Amino acid sequence: MAKRSAQTPLRWLREAGPRVAGSRDLDRSKVQAPGIVRDPSGGYRLFYTAIGSDRPFEACQGSIFSAFSNDGLNFVPDDGIRVAPDPAVPDRSLRVLAPSVTQVEDRLWRMYFESRGPADRPTLIGSARSTDLLEWEVEEGARLASAEGVGGPRYVSLGDGRGRLYYSESHFDEGGLADGQRMSQSIISAVTTDGLHFERESGDRMQDRYSEQEDVGITAADVMVPANETERWWMLYSAWQDVPAGTQKPLHPSNDPQAVDRGTSADFAVASIASDMAGYRSRIFAASSDDGLSWTREGCVIEGEGHEQAGIDAVHAEDMSVIRLDDGGYRMYYAACDRAGNWCIASAKTG
Repeated sequence: MAKRSAQTPLRWLREAGPRVAGSRDLDRSKVQAPGIVRDPSGGYRLFYTAIGSDRPFEACQGSIFSAFSNDGLNFVPDDGIRVAPDPAVPDRSLRVLAPSVTQVEDRLWRMYFESRGPADRPTLIGSARSTDLLEWEVEEGARLASAEGVGGPRYVSLGDGRGRLYYSESHFDEGGLADGQRMSQSIISAVTTDGLHFERESGDRMQDRYSEQEDVGITAADVMVPANETERWWMLYSAWQDVPAGTQKPLHPSNDPQAVDRGTSADFAVASIASDMAGYRSRIFAASSDDGLSWTREGCVIEGEGHEQAGIDAVHAEDMSVIRLDDGGYRMYYAACDRAGNWCIASAKTG
């Protein structure tokens, strides 16, 4: 008998308005990369990456913030910064992003995040711990790293004492990180028994370059673990499509080893949005699996209307975080960008 889900996450209904939009000097310029978790109070806490004019230091490219909601729709930003980059730590000197939060035990949570320094250093996955979801202590060392960079972590509990991180891994041509072109960015996975030490699983979970809609790479993937043995595994992943042929592409500060010296790191939001809006598109896709390791593509589930059209996700929809609702359905929070280059956190619910 084929496995099924109570509500198959292939049909998503967009919910009106943004869940979080930059509203303070801390986060006004650019909001991305959400991570949702249930709060012990009974509500929801949404973590996200953002940048504004009020930043910890001039070259900062983004910190992790949070907002709280009783109903999962109306969020109020929490005061302050949850996790910030640190200029004294080379691999975390410019930006932290893509938070994924899991409860370790009663009153103890762990956050996994992508950690960035200059573009000629590989990105890595770090972690932090908290007893209240507001004050976070960054843990020493890298949870996962590779020679050419990893990121976009999404943690799931496997229910057998182990956890799994799904994350992206980049590969470059002979020019390497400093001077080369990214040739692929696909999803892989690693398992852990203690949340700190991970063992990579063999093979790719989802390879990019499957179609022109994925020809820049897959940025992140979130996975819905089956609640029982009759259900399938489901993955949502986001991928970028390249600009039309002949289009001039502004250099994104995250890809520029000289961003600090050129001043584009200090003006990260403006410089990165100029690149985002050069003709790229991003979309959210679905895949299914019987075991969480081998996946079958199921098609695009969130796609905007394009650069000339209206809608908060007209140009970009990416970096989703999914939570299961009490009725057995799902709500997806995702980074969205309209035709004017305004980024926010949007949401959609299974129909």
